[in-house]
Amino acid sequence: MAETTLHIAGRQYNLRCRDGEEAHLAHLSTLIERKARLAQQNTPGLTEVRTLLFAALFLADELNDLKREAIGRQQSLALDEGDEVAARAVEALAGRIEKLRETLAAVAPDA
Repeated sequence: MAETTLHIAGRQYNLRCRDGEEAHLAHLSTLIERKARLAQQNTPGLTEVRTLLFAALFLADELNDLKREAIGRQQSLALDEGDEVAARAVEALAGRIEKLRETLAAVAPDA
């Protein structure tokens, strides 16, 4: 197990983590630190707990926005009614082509 120290909202936190995760945790703590500074700048005099609460809320808001965007993209990529009709037509054509292949194979087994 590795040990690392994170600096967030003017405090340091000593943590244990899996070997090799130190850089990732440092990156995450940088993201939290930025949000904590933003909270402190926008609302001076916050306690440490409230600073971290606001930082968590800012990060949760960003995550929520990203999830909504991802869902929107997935929905826009989903098949609409017209695409489903086209997909069924393609499947029907594929079936007909397979039957023709079988017929040709039976008529000309050497081919």
